[in-house]
Amino acid sequence: MGQVVLKVSNKEIEKMKSYYINSLKQSPPGAVFSAKTPSCSITAYKSGKVLFQGKAPEAEAGRWGNLSEQMPAKQRVSKPSASHSYAPPSSLFTSSHIGSDEAGTGDFFGPITVAATYVSADQINMLKALGVKDSKNLTDENIRMIAREIIKQDIPYSLVILHNEKYNQLQSKGWSQGKMKTMLHHHAINKLSQKIAPLKPEGILIDQFSDPAIYKKHLASERSSLQQNVYFMTKAESHSIAVAAGSIIARASFVKEMDKLSEKLGTEIPKGASQKVDRVAAALIQSKGKQVLLQCAKVHFANTKKAEAYIK
Repeated sequence: MGQVVLKVSNKEIEKMKSYYINSLKQSPPGAVFSAKTPSCSITAYKSGKVLFQGKAPEAEAGRWGNLSEQMPAKQRVSKPSASHSYAPPSSLFTSSHIGSDEAGTGDFFGPITVAATYVSADQINMLKALGVKDSKNLTDENIRMIAREIIKQDIPYSLVILHNEKYNQLQSKGWSQGKMKTMLHHHAINKLSQKIAPLKPEGILIDQFSDPAIYKKHLASERSSLQQNVYFMTKAESHSIAVAAGSIIARASFVKEMDKLSEKLGTEIPKGASQKVDRVAAALIQSKGKQVLLQCAKVHFANTKKAEAYIK
């Protein structure tokens, strides 16, 4: 089954909707309209992308745009050089695979969230049309919206959250953040693999945060081992729609947890690790005592000492 995605204006989408008025069908969440023709199905999304899918989508899509301009023969995406044997084959990005990513690792306040998603090959263009891409290039508002749309599309996923209290306990026992992230990714992938069984993904791609040898060493220290067909890649969310979807779900969860912290502590809790974060941490210490940070922050970060310096 072929697929074509066009990027058009909102005005053009309304024009298309009128053209297909007699072929309209029920639209999926996030779509402006859906239609069914003898040659293909057409779904137009609020993002301005229109997905043509079926046995002959090119002919129908050709009515509305120049395919040579809209769909370059080869996407000009830089391929990072591999420094290990776990680099994914380029074919993985267009296949049915699992991708995992995390959020909150560089933020003083809030937990670490890791999400793994399973995306089948025939869902890739649909997710692109929904606007799924690297969460670092999206606002928190867009991330929340797109995460809801991903979930509405019944994309299988698993989410693991390491809250601050547990984070600080593990850190005090000698766990590095790298080991914590390793085990979070491992658990998220295991949970998702169980959820989609007996389906077998063609591969598992982890957004690389450490050398694979170190990742495997962390697993071995907890009597665990790497799953089959696991690959590692830096900036994987720019290449894999499954990793990008995982990135968005993880970030949406982190944002939600930060909102909960703000409500619980009675003040807006900022993201990141800036001077603003230091000042808010200092105010919390003054009003609630230093122990409060164990419940809401990664206390080994330098921000703790900086916050204490504001008080002295």
